[in-house]
Amino acid sequence: MQPRRYLLWFLFVPSALIGFGFFFIPFFIIRPFRHQSPSALALAMAVRQRAPWASLAAALLCLVFLLLLWQTANRWRKILLTSVMVVVAFAAVMSRLNHFEWMFHPIDAPQFESASASKLGNGEMILAIRYGDDARAYPIREMAYHHILNDVVAGVPVAVTY
Repeated sequence: MQPRRYLLWFLFVPSALIGFGFFFIPFFIIRPFRHQSPSALALAMAVRQRAPWASLAAALLCLVFLLLLWQTANRWRKILLTSVMVVVAFAAVMSRLNHFEWMFHPIDAPQFESASASKLGNGEMILAIRYGDDARAYPIREMAYHHILNDVVAGVPVAVTY
């Protein structure tokens, strides 16, 4: 391998890792229902804030290095270059989307039971609403996953959020 190709591979690999990192670092740190330390969350938010432009720049650099390496690469290296480029492009696109919202779906048809039939623990938190003579209680453990619940309380449509 010529020294120029070594240099191009040496530049291609870090560019790809940076492109991956700007999407995958926040993706793996910011996860619902999992402990996140303050320092890890601060890192993830800082990376996520810069990710749209940084991942695009890394993807463009990878593309330039791919094009420069393509002519002299054998079949297996071309497969490797293409595979890495696909993942870097995926990371650049995904860093512009809020994939965290895809996990949460509103509850459109809530089901209720009486307080005496409820199986809530004594220390379990709820969101409560009273309108006129009608009252509802929504367990936080359910709301934490769905984040929004559409309901009708005393004939009035409400959107309960957490």
